[in-house]
Amino acid sequence: MNRHPLARRTLLAFAAASCAFPAVATAQSAGRGKALRIGTTFDNTGIGRVNGADLFAGSRALIARVNREGGIQGVPLELAMEDDGFDPAVTKQKTEAFVADPSILALLHPLGTQQTAAMMQVTTELAVVGPSTGTIGLRRSKAPNVFWTRASYGDEMDRLLGMASTLELRSAALVYPNDALGQSLLAAFQASCDKHKLKAVATSATPNTASVEVEPAARVIAQANPQLVVMGLAASSPAFVLAFRRLNASTRIFGISIGASSGSIRAMGDMARGVGFSIVVPSPTAQKFELVRRYQADLKAIGSTDYSLFGVEGYLAASVLVQALRRAGPGATRASVVQALEEISGLDLGGVRVSFGRGLREGSDFVSVAVVGPEGRLTM
Repeated sequence: MNRHPLARRTLLAFAAASCAFPAVATAQSAGRGKALRIGTTFDNTGIGRVNGADLFAGSRALIARVNREGGIQGVPLELAMEDDGFDPAVTKQKTEAFVADPSILALLHPLGTQQTAAMMQVTTELAVVGPSTGTIGLRRSKAPNVFWTRASYGDEMDRLLGMASTLELRSAALVYPNDALGQSLLAAFQASCDKHKLKAVATSATPNTASVEVEPAARVIAQANPQLVVMGLAASSPAFVLAFRRLNASTRIFGISIGASSGSIRAMGDMARGVGFSIVVPSPTAQKFELVRRYQADLKAIGSTDYSLFGVEGYLAASVLVQALRRAGPGATRASVVQALEEISGLDLGGVRVSFGRGLREGSDFVSVAVVGPEGRLTM
């Protein structure tokens, strides 16, 4: 009888990952006996695959370093990767398999609002650390097993529109997906416009988060001629920027963090320069942060210098989970990991502080603004 229902899929996933990331196999091999196993499911083949790959690169770099240093009191960590293709139904299936596997101690950085919601529906037992979404509604559920390591979209929108006010901009527009993510962003945009006394001259929706049908929304916003347009888009951000710039060459463009992946910025080409983004971790090139220096060093150690914002986010989430595993020890259980996470307070990860507590699950309020400069670099 197979006591580990994910074992075969995990080995297949690592075989596939090793083609793109050849340094993973030695650091996270499943063939080294007993290990502390962490599950992660994210988009590796769909529209969010660039963000998913960057998240995973960050977390696996951190875990590879922990294993090189001897693991947790001599016990290695193993990251069991599954691909959900950015489909919430698949996320649910993958999570159910993780829940059924008693060797999985926690889940790491699901990618996307609906995907995180699907995961939250399936388990209240496994700790879910660092969901890559800032949707406020999910946080309001107060799920005791979900530990957020990034600020909310409300925090991001407030920072962006506060900067717009400082720049003496007076009118703004929002493009957002017509789904749960978008509704959260729309509410945050309206509240922040009121707070910072900006006139909301237009809002326009794309069909959903996965859709690249952006030109109708670009036309609506261009006709309103705002001084600022805020992109509440992820992988479709490049398509929107290119479509909007064909209609309007001068309006400032800001985006929330989910649109600031390295792949998205590259896809914007020359049009990326000058676009601002709210960011919930330091820029991947901001070496004044110890967190970034460690991230860069650990990524280099596994053979990559493809630094990215989502890579830092994955690295930070994994760092928080590893801290909890250290506290829980080599005999960790699902319950002891949740308890160890809850006890984290004032954890300084090198420029970003994370604190949880009884009833407190939003661990970080770090938000800054970065602008795309030469060579696609995000400069804070």
